[in-house]
Amino acid sequence: MTRRLARPIMAGFIAFLLLLGCCLGASNSTIASSGQPQAPDEAKLKEILNDFEQYAGMGMDDWKVPGMAVAIVHGNETIYLETFGVTKVNSSDPVTSNTIFQIGSTSKAFTAALVAMQVDAGKVNWDDRVIDHLSDFEMYDPWVTREFTVTDLMAQRSGLPAHTGDDLVALGYDRDYLVRSLRYTEPETSFRSAYAYQNTLFLATAKLVENLTDESWEENVQKKIFQPLGMSNSTVDMKSFQQAEDVAYLHQIRNGSVTALPMDWRYMDWVYIYGPAGGINSNIIDMTKWLRLQMHNGSFEGQQLLSENSTLYMHSPKTIVSPLASANSAYYCLGWVYRESKPYPIIWHNGGTLGHHTMVAFVPQADIGIVVLSNIDSELPESLAYRFFDLYFDNPTKDYSAVALDQTKMIENQTIASYPKQLISHEPALPLERYVGNYSDQIYGKINISQVNESLVATAGPGNVKIFLAPWNRDTFSITEPELSDQKGFARFQIGPDGQANSLEMIGGVFASKTAFEKEA
Repeated sequence: MTRRLARPIMAGFIAFLLLLGCCLGASNSTIASSGQPQAPDEAKLKEILNDFEQYAGMGMDDWKVPGMAVAIVHGNETIYLETFGVTKVNSSDPVTSNTIFQIGSTSKAFTAALVAMQVDAGKVNWDDRVIDHLSDFEMYDPWVTREFTVTDLMAQRSGLPAHTGDDLVALGYDRDYLVRSLRYTEPETSFRSAYAYQNTLFLATAKLVENLTDESWEENVQKKIFQPLGMSNSTVDMKSFQQAEDVAYLHQIRNGSVTALPMDWRYMDWVYIYGPAGGINSNIIDMTKWLRLQMHNGSFEGQQLLSENSTLYMHSPKTIVSPLASANSAYYCLGWVYRESKPYPIIWHNGGTLGHHTMVAFVPQADIGIVVLSNIDSELPESLAYRFFDLYFDNPTKDYSAVALDQTKMIENQTIASYPKQLISHEPALPLERYVGNYSDQIYGKINISQVNESLVATAGPGNVKIFLAPWNRDTFSITEPELSDQKGFARFQIGPDGQANSLEMIGGVFASKTAFEKEA
């Protein structure tokens, strides 16, 4: 994870799009006399699945993935379902078809589907202004507030900096606070001019659904999606995940080794506070049912849960993600991504939490789709999905996993290279009492810097998160939060004419975005 807390709900999204743009090219799909690609026969399919399974095993070794579950659906039939590895590193408990995983940002499509149901019911339109349904919705620019539509909430074109507010959850702020914080966040680009991935806007989307239905987002997902689809093992809360009998533990790479996180880990609630953007728990069997609903334009076993028009609207491009000149141009839809490919476009979305990673992808024209669930945050699930589609459509195969792994390592090295340099003859810090005090920011609230023995400790947010500061170079300190990760962050103090610190900038660790705090008088 190169963005600490901000990236996991959508870990690797941009990196993987870059990967696809650079390594995908024209395909050589088998074409029938009608001009349409032929589905592989039984013998060929067996060969494809054998190749795929070997590739999956090698990828798990390369990415140090403890456990994984994979299903491939053709039409209404699951033609492949396999589980790999263990639920917890250094244990013998195997992943099964019932093992529960966090599905991360693939949850966004569930939230979009709830909106679609309200559109189908005539309670809202895609182009309605948000403020006509959420009177307290407010962006930084009054004009943007007035013009923001229901579609804009889910199309990733808000103009905000990417991952706005993601780290607020780690500090203990709740959903309502995150949505309110949008009004204080200055835009980075013009409204609707550029793609920038957001989680917080899906919280506003959930509030809209709740206002229209007089039921919580959690109740809506349970009643309107899980129950009709028979997703009886899927849930939307932390307690259900923690208490599941067959559950995949969260894993992270710490000090070079795969580490299982305890079920009472301090930040376990992070993904559930962001529930409408990434907080669903599910297993591979239930996810095949969700996949079938999407592949068949809102229909499942004779029930039309979503209208075909609304389903196609959710799957249709809204915002350009990757360059149009690319053979594999990508567009964000509503909780889905549309990618040009041969012989047909692919509809997909991935999802990363603080210890799991998921990929859901399908090709509507070929009635084929895949789900990959894994218990560490890596880009292997995406690599497997695209490898399968290449094999299935007889495209030239690429080693997506190797390319993504190289790119991940490159980004990690670039991150390390960006750290402030600590010279051998670095200057010592000032007497620590000169940095002590309360600092505040309009969005991030108050942070207290105190001296504990010969060190500084920052206490931040409603969660009273403890962050430890160690001297790095004069007024720059390295920061760590041991329960979060072993990655570095930095605190930089500005010293006033009186020799006392008067402001503080935090970046890294809990603070995924560079954040400036002013010292209180």
